Amino acid sequence: MSDFDEIYRLYAKDVYRFLLKMCGNTDLAEELTADTFYRAVKTIDSYLGGCKMSVWLCGIAKNLYIDYLRKSERKNVSIGDEDFTDGSDIVLKFEDREQVLNIHRVLHTLEDPYKEVFSLRIFSELSFKEIGSLFGKSDGWARVIFFRAKEMIIKEIRKE
Repeated sequence: MSDFDEIYRLYAKDVYRFLLKMCGNTDLAEELTADTFYRAVKTIDSYLGGCKMSVWLCGIAKNLYIDYLRKSERKNVSIGDEDFTDGSDIVLKFEDREQVLNIHRVLHTLEDPYKEVFSLRIFSELSFKEIGSLFGKSDGWARVIFFRAKEMIIKEIRKE
């Protein structure tokens, strides 16, 4: 078995779930997952190990989804506090995928650990305890970082 087969075996389900959360469409998530691994094979030399392989793959997946959204020319909608009430299902609250694109645009501008904690919580559906342990921190630390990231996103989207 090649190294890439092992990478696919280890991460394909996670990438698929990540994409399914973003787009809400099983067919599109499957197609984008395949495209993600195709792109990963073509650009594996650009992976320098500065982040986890899963983060790198989900970054590719996110960019492919953003490209898909751009091509589908969705219209923009406004955002309010009610869209961020509990945080854990933020992406599902948006019927218009353009708003999801706006969130990803803002998320991309955040610094780590805010960007990564927010992504792990929302898109990978990890618990605060799991996120904290990934960073060698407490679940309370993960909650605070997530809350701050959420507030930064709301603030930036309101500016637009």
